[in-house]
Amino acid sequence: MSQTEYRPNQNNEVEVTEDMKKAFDKHGYIMVRNLLNSQELEKLKMSLDENETISENSHKVDDGEKRFACLTVWSHPGDDVTGMISRSEKVAGTCEQLLEGEVYHYHSKLMMKVAKVGGRWAWHQDYGYWYGNTPLFPDMMTVFIAVDGCHQGNGCLEILDGSHKCGRIEHNFVGQLMGADMDRVNMIEKRCPKKFVEMNPGDGLFFHCNLLHYSGPNLSEERRWAFLIAYNKASNDPVEEHHHPKYTPLHKVPNSAILNCEVLWDTNGKSILTKEKRQQSKLAEINVKN
Repeated sequence: MSQTEYRPNQNNEVEVTEDMKKAFDKHGYIMVRNLLNSQELEKLKMSLDENETISENSHKVDDGEKRFACLTVWSHPGDDVTGMISRSEKVAGTCEQLLEGEVYHYHSKLMMKVAKVGGRWAWHQDYGYWYGNTPLFPDMMTVFIAVDGCHQGNGCLEILDGSHKCGRIEHNFVGQLMGADMDRVNMIEKRCPKKFVEMNPGDGLFFHCNLLHYSGPNLSEERRWAFLIAYNKASNDPVEEHHHPKYTPLHKVPNSAILNCEVLWDTNGKSILTKEKRQQSKLAEINVKN
């Protein structure tokens, strides 16, 4: 993945160069190693570990193979540590440059695969899920930040390089998992090489909403947590109301705000997707998976 890998500069900034933009457009993703430095990562972990709100609102999804993954989702960034990360220039600002326009926070989630029984996610595109929410264009992306190390043994992401150029693939439910049509995925894999995305804690993968990706089960003795932030382009405001927000101005902050933030976790303004809200939304199963 060397031709798609970058690092923040000495000032802890992500410089979106012409080569980086070309790599994103060609491959459908870029990797920023050490997107969060060690201090920022430690602060993120402090905000998430032993967090009762996250555990109480965690949604368990059975993968059909006697394993499960858990996730907690919220709609707005808020003013705590996770909010500062999702509003920071090196995260949100980078997305704006990659998508070539203003973005807003579509939702965030903590993805949790526990040791031994953490379940897989089927091959899918994020836009395959979000399409039903009526953002009419695939001007959307996700930033996957590794909280723990991600490797083949604990279910790291697998991607089909360049598959975002294939357009939206039909998605269907198989049990509780919704995935892309596998006949089509198998065809695409012959043209777009599969790559395992192994990440160290603090690394960030920026990827296009049509990039096909999958993650296997966690068969290891260690957990695999990841913090994911989804963005939509401001010009791509969904036509219809749904449980994720329509265009809401994102007030970006300097990268220094992450370490300067004195609030580890605050649910005020985040709009957690609670169990009750999920039950009220017929589309929730489709839209929170990743």
